[in-house]
Amino acid sequence: MKKIILLIVVAGAFLVSCNEEYLDPTKPSQEEVVGTRSGLIGAANGLQQLWTNGRASVVYTSVTANGLTTKELRVVNAGNVDEGFLEAGGTSLTANNAVAKNLWAYCMVINSESQKILDNINILTVENEKASVFTHASIFKAMALGTLIQFYEKVPTETMKSAEFKSRADVLAKTIATLKATETYLNTANGFSGLTTGISYKNTVNALLARYYLMAGDNANALTHANLVNLTVKSEFKFDALTNNPIAFNSISTNNNYQPKDRNLGLPSTLSPSSVDARINFYVTTDNKALGFFDTSLKSIPVYLPGEIILIKAEALARIHTVTSPKLTEAVTELNKVLTKTASTDIFGVGASLLPYSGTMDQASILDEIYKNRCIELYMSGLKLEDSRRFNRPVSERNRNFYPYPDSERFNNPNTPTDPTN
Repeated sequence: MKKIILLIVVAGAFLVSCNEEYLDPTKPSQEEVVGTRSGLIGAANGLQQLWTNGRASVVYTSVTANGLTTKELRVVNAGNVDEGFLEAGGTSLTANNAVAKNLWAYCMVINSESQKILDNINILTVENEKASVFTHASIFKAMALGTLIQFYEKVPTETMKSAEFKSRADVLAKTIATLKATETYLNTANGFSGLTTGISYKNTVNALLARYYLMAGDNANALTHANLVNLTVKSEFKFDALTNNPIAFNSISTNNNYQPKDRNLGLPSTLSPSSVDARINFYVTTDNKALGFFDTSLKSIPVYLPGEIILIKAEALARIHTVTSPKLTEAVTELNKVLTKTASTDIFGVGASLLPYSGTMDQASILDEIYKNRCIELYMSGLKLEDSRRFNRPVSERNRNFYPYPDSERFNNPNTPTDPTN
């Protein structure tokens, strides 16, 4: 029997550690899959399927877990016990939670499969094809690692038996290095017939670098890469009748799993959105049902929003600010771009249509306003748990800081750390 490359995992299955071998005598070997042009391109397309397709996908599990942990969402069907335990948080969230286990397993598999593509990239000899597939695989590898470190204290970055768990700083450094490795390819990575479409490669690499540099506390580089993103170009995951939007299909349009917690978008009363903020009606109906990117099964989901990039600039400037190098006015200038942005001027139709910031011109107040607007602008993006910790928000605004490690990893990897207490 031969070891195969795992491209499509059965949705909802409880996966074992990515360090294990998957054997099937009826399927092509790993060498056959990544050893040909068609196999390599197919493997690249498979990454996006794993990321977006079904209730076990990273799109579903990251948005679900994040939203229930940070009180953006509420469970509407008690029969969905795993979502219910995520909503309860604390000790109710155990290592056997199916949503968290799938989040871990799919990200680990994507990290592994992406690396196999990168290791075999020289099979492609056409410049645009090589550049596009290399960048495509790098983006998914980076998102897999970058997503895991938002939910877990430590993460193994290598795919081997008994892999060592790396610190947050090391994981983010690996994530950033993976994206930086694409820079020589970005001017020729334009996609081609046969490779899945929707992702703007150059813009996405810079958007993700801005995101992960910000998470790493490197505000200067976050600002540099945010300034390289063209905010008039969409980068999105597209869906059709065969591959449905997993949030809409599994939860929102069926009213089966969860819905928005309220029209405050889960924010505390001290940070409540303005009643005239147009983003409320963009994301939530008057009876607390989700809209935005999740109300029909055919809607695309942005890889990132222009508003995220603008708010990265605002936050980076506010954090760089010192008495000797004041940046608060520049930070508010960027913040105001989000506050005053209208739906018609945003490529995804997300607009607040509010007046400019008129609050106190000090660092703490401006950062509070930036956090508030990240929570509104990026509602159901899967980023709020990370934001809540980074902005040192009260622990009452989330029900966990980090997740326990899945038993599937602990039973196969003796290096698995002790679970966090909260």
